[in-house]
Amino acid sequence: MTVERVWALVSLPGILFVMKEYTNNSKVGFDYEILETIEAGLVLKGIEVKAIKTGKASIKGSFVKILNGKPQLIGATISPYQPNNTPADYDPTATRMLLLSKKEISALLGLSQAQGLTLIPLKIYDTKGKLKLLIGIARGKKKYDKRRGIKKKDLARSQQRGIDD
Repeated sequence: MTVERVWALVSLPGILFVMKEYTNNSKVGFDYEILETIEAGLVLKGIEVKAIKTGKASIKGSFVKILNGKPQLIGATISPYQPNNTPADYDPTATRMLLLSKKEISALLGLSQAQGLTLIPLKIYDTKGKLKLLIGIARGKKKYDKRRGIKKKDLARSQQRGIDD
């Protein structure tokens, strides 16, 4: 059984693409302020692709770091597709390479070093049969910003309840 959510329908003249979302990082919106997003390809093994498509991946608590000029996804967990047939040397939390152009890498490197921004994975989705990672360029929220967000949500809920009653 596959866990798939339709993320968006993209249409070009005469062509319709369906992008399926396989996993997302739901707590990012609470902890970080997302300033910009970038799409990156993932370097994966066949068993990892199958595992992601069956919903056995998690990007909670993971981050993107640029080491030696190469962007890497650190801390993501991709559980084995079939645990009995998994190679003995398979590591579910291994660091995975990301596919970005040199221009994008240099821009990300500059932003993350100069302005103190963080690169956070937001979601893994499918585009035209290829798995992509949406990376958010984010700034960490302060405690008072988080409280302000909670207060706004509570106020909106109470107003909604007042309308429904």
